[in-house]
Amino acid sequence: MRRVPAAKKPERRPCLEEYNAQTNRGSARLKTFKRFWAGRSNMGGIKVGLVGIGNCFSGLIQGIEYYKKNPSQEVTGIIHKELRGYGIHDIEFVCGFDVGESKVGKSMNDAIYAEPNMVNWVDHGDMPKTPAMVHEGPALDGVGLWVENRVKPIKSSKTDDELAAEAKKIIQDTGAEVLVSYLPVGSDRATRFWAQICLDTGTAFVNCIPSFIASDAEWGQKFADAGVPVIGDDIKGQVGATIVHRTLARLCSDRGTKIERTYQINVGGNTDFLNMKEQERLVSKRISKTESVQSQLKERLDDDRIYVGPSDFIPFLGNTKLMFMRIEGRQWANIPYNMEVRLDVDDKANSAGIVVDAIRLARIARDDGVGGPIIPASAYLMKHPPEQMSDPQAKAACEKFVSGA
Repeated sequence: MRRVPAAKKPERRPCLEEYNAQTNRGSARLKTFKRFWAGRSNMGGIKVGLVGIGNCFSGLIQGIEYYKKNPSQEVTGIIHKELRGYGIHDIEFVCGFDVGESKVGKSMNDAIYAEPNMVNWVDHGDMPKTPAMVHEGPALDGVGLWVENRVKPIKSSKTDDELAAEAKKIIQDTGAEVLVSYLPVGSDRATRFWAQICLDTGTAFVNCIPSFIASDAEWGQKFADAGVPVIGDDIKGQVGATIVHRTLARLCSDRGTKIERTYQINVGGNTDFLNMKEQERLVSKRISKTESVQSQLKERLDDDRIYVGPSDFIPFLGNTKLMFMRIEGRQWANIPYNMEVRLDVDDKANSAGIVVDAIRLARIARDDGVGGPIIPASAYLMKHPPEQMSDPQAKAACEKFVSGA
């Protein structure tokens, strides 16, 4: 893999044009390399490791199996069927890490059905057996007070250093090229632990939660210096609460109205929402969701005029997330208007359709020798990227990145 020489640490985050220059994407040699791969079927799969074998990952792996079992059906719920020759069936999950006693030590095809997971889109008996195992990871701050009785973390006799050494060996032995973090919200120390594992092993990192790595200047520079790709932070669902909110907010702003106040509240019934009852774990989540909406407005709202965040846990909702959104503003002749939206969506399907693109884009970055935050992919797929863009602009930048133009 040809790695691009790391740029000197910038005083501010680079804009897209600076990023393109820093990664030498315009070089003749790299363009030739990309043209060679464009439109070709890849010669091998994408080997992926997972951190957090919860509902999100269960939905991801079961969804891929669903399409394998129904080859005649159109692959709906995905942005790109192929990205530089990589399809969703090229994704191979080779190892997993968790802290729950119901999952550690099990094969991946069994662990995804273990409690407290709720996803059951493919019957357990129909899920192909896999040699990939779920290994013990350090708990650190990954288990919140509200979920401890459900997750039941394994009583470990190993130190964090011992678990780090084991994790690095497992990643190297299985050949994992991309590591996806599905840790619970609020797992800041645990996220940094796995980010460092990726740096030490040269493994691309996809950070699906709002513990800031790609969007943190210091961590972003570490990945750039190591020549390791990172995509993050905080997955932006396919048709989720934040993407709907920011799209409508931008529409109102672009059409010349003045937004005066807005809110978005979300409720759900799985362990994600139970975990978020612990308010201390929500600081970065609220920042991520709020900034994703604020970034689309011509004029920022004062903090007391915008509320975006999870609200409560309702057990019988299960994996269903309900979003309630309201925008109030003024239009021509200072006449007031308001709109309200109610969204009812499966939270895990919302995530998986985006993560399959993030995995393939991380592999493409590895193929091209591009290290550091992958800005186009992060802007398009994540709520809190290093650089915010409008969604159409981010999609165009992402597809330009893939094409090598």
